[in-house]
Amino acid sequence: MIEFQNEFTWGKAVSTSSIQEFHEKFEKSLDDAKKELGKKYPIIVNGKEIYSDENFTVNSPANTQIKIAEFPKSSISDTNNAISSAKNAFEEWSGMPFQKRIKSFRDCADYFSSKKFFLASIMTFENGKNRIEAMGDVDEAIDFMRFYAYQMEKNDGFCKQTYHPSPNEKTQVIMKPYGVWGIISPFNFPSAIAIGMSTGALITGNTVVLKPASDTPLSSFYFAKYLFSKIPVGAINFVTGSGSIVGKTLIESQSVDGIAFTGSREVGLRGFQEFTKTTTKPFISEMGGKNPTIVTKNADLEKAVNGVMNAAFGYGGQKCSACSRVYVQNEIADKFIEKLVEKTKEIKIGMPWEKDVFLGPIINSDAKSKFEDASKIAKTDGHILTGGSLIKTDLFENGYFVQPTIVEKLPEGHKLMKEELFLPFLCVQRYENFDDAIKLANKSEYGLTAGIFSEDKNQLEEFFSKIHSGVVYANRSASATTAALVSSQPFVGWKNSGTTGKGAGGENYLQQFLRTQTQTHCD
Repeated sequence: MIEFQNEFTWGKAVSTSSIQEFHEKFEKSLDDAKKELGKKYPIIVNGKEIYSDENFTVNSPANTQIKIAEFPKSSISDTNNAISSAKNAFEEWSGMPFQKRIKSFRDCADYFSSKKFFLASIMTFENGKNRIEAMGDVDEAIDFMRFYAYQMEKNDGFCKQTYHPSPNEKTQVIMKPYGVWGIISPFNFPSAIAIGMSTGALITGNTVVLKPASDTPLSSFYFAKYLFSKIPVGAINFVTGSGSIVGKTLIESQSVDGIAFTGSREVGLRGFQEFTKTTTKPFISEMGGKNPTIVTKNADLEKAVNGVMNAAFGYGGQKCSACSRVYVQNEIADKFIEKLVEKTKEIKIGMPWEKDVFLGPIINSDAKSKFEDASKIAKTDGHILTGGSLIKTDLFENGYFVQPTIVEKLPEGHKLMKEELFLPFLCVQRYENFDDAIKLANKSEYGLTAGIFSEDKNQLEEFFSKIHSGVVYANRSASATTAALVSSQPFVGWKNSGTTGKGAGGENYLQQFLRTQTQTHCD
């Protein structure tokens, strides 16, 4: 059995003092990536690449003058054809020995590993992640493929002999795939989440129709393009276009047996209700968060400031795990806030593909409008400590750049403290007693990630015991609430942050794509 190891490219570069080499490879790959920009791409249905005259254009959020790609505006007919081809491929793909299936994904992971600097370079143009974040996204996709292959092998394809007291009956439990899965992925992790969900479905023997986010279809296209010619015709299909057409068709189709979705609570809950309104079918959904961090008077302030800043403003807060609420104890609140504002003002904002840039653009014009609206509300109902404006300079005039923003003095229960914004927007609130902080942190419809900073072991134990979130961290200066690692930190949402309570990148994830059959052989 091949043991699993994380790709961990940036972490290894830091630990081996090879950061300069990392940046040299990235610079070279940027030149290669630029040569690929602006091309016309196909959808993939029934083992064929299909081009269209009806296309939409993907532009870089950092500079909308940079054309990333053109992809087809798929129709209801295109989507139904993809579903039919997946249905027709199911018997052959699911009937393969699991060892053959996992080899396809190990090979794909190796291919992605060999091309990771190129793929990360494409992503930094496509969705505005900085170099390190983009590489982390590609690494996570590689990790998902290898970890799920490892899990299939470790669990012998999820087939287990069981004991029966009668010597005449031999029994076993085997888990089998459902059929066709629709995969609906978000813009913010266009490689990791799209590939992770697709791999989960495919490696367990299901077939797939993958619909990427319209802002970021190119990153997951490379996965579908590599895989579709190496597995049975129709086992993977790649269909681009609007959620109102492609996503809606997948969710309403009677021929789709399961949905894996990552996105907003509103869209996820609506999709879940529609998909299961006439029958019971699996709907695996991760639906965002409004993630808190608690800073106590016993905290190491330097750790706390770094951890909160990284978690709140990494990739512009456009992570479902981003820290958007901070509860800081009165005794140290002034000092913590002063340090946090100072640190935030030092953030290097720029073109995300450039070395040492921390913060690039937000994803599109809708996000920019949402930022403007939130800032207006914050100015009226609270006090903005830093940020709150668009960045309007010649360098940034063609991109969606905004200032990282910190606001305090909002009324308790204010909408900015409750609603997921998906922006570089952090709300700070003070508290008196530690018990109050946990209650405030839990006072949310979401339960994805949470963090704490305290050197008091009793407080840490109480936090872990009482916090209502699926992924929780203590004293993590690298990031208070983000950057979970495959295998080490399964990514799971509680409450309205998820539908299943089983985390991606964890040992229970694959079983969601399978159903149990008990088999008995009698002599």
